[in-house]
Amino acid sequence: MAKANPLQEQLLKAGLVKKSKVAEVAREQAKARIGKAAPTAGDIEREAQRVRAEKAERDRALEAERKAAARINELRAQARQIIRDKQVPRSGESEYRFTVDGAIRTLLVDDDIRRRLASGALVIARDGDGDGYALLPRAAADKVRERDATLVVLDHGQAGEAEAPTSEDDAYYAQFKVPDDLVW
Repeated sequence: MAKANPLQEQLLKAGLVKKSKVAEVAREQAKARIGKAAPTAGDIEREAQRVRAEKAERDRALEAERKAAARINELRAQARQIIRDKQVPRSGESEYRFTVDGAIRTLLVDDDIRRRLASGALVIARDGDGDGYALLPRAAADKVRERDATLVVLDHGQAGEAEAPTSEDDAYYAQFKVPDDLVW
């Protein structure tokens, strides 16, 4: 039997424990030490491969996110460039009002521009600088919409804009069309 530690010897001499119990505890301790053997080279290599694979997957995901963000920024820049290049100069003293993000905005236009806006030949878009608005021809507005649809704020020529009536009153009043060129 392996040499017991001093506490075990004292407990044996005092008669507080049996020799069989001391031997059993010593065997369990030896098993526990053997069970904690160092990992083998194969285990270490498998763990290293797993860690490398996880890192590679994380790197691929981050790179895909970076590429998507760069693509979005590139498309927005292209849309702003189209707006700067293709905007129609506006002039006039008549106010044209439209809503954007729940607020009423006003542009000064002449009668020709007002008719073209009402017919859908011209579209209002946020200008490339941010706070202002620009008038764009339909073809340029379609190109802007392909790149960043949030820049186009008013388009009377878009077919999908009309909403279905939600109540009986809306259905009744839907038969009375309000002209797009109404000045208010």
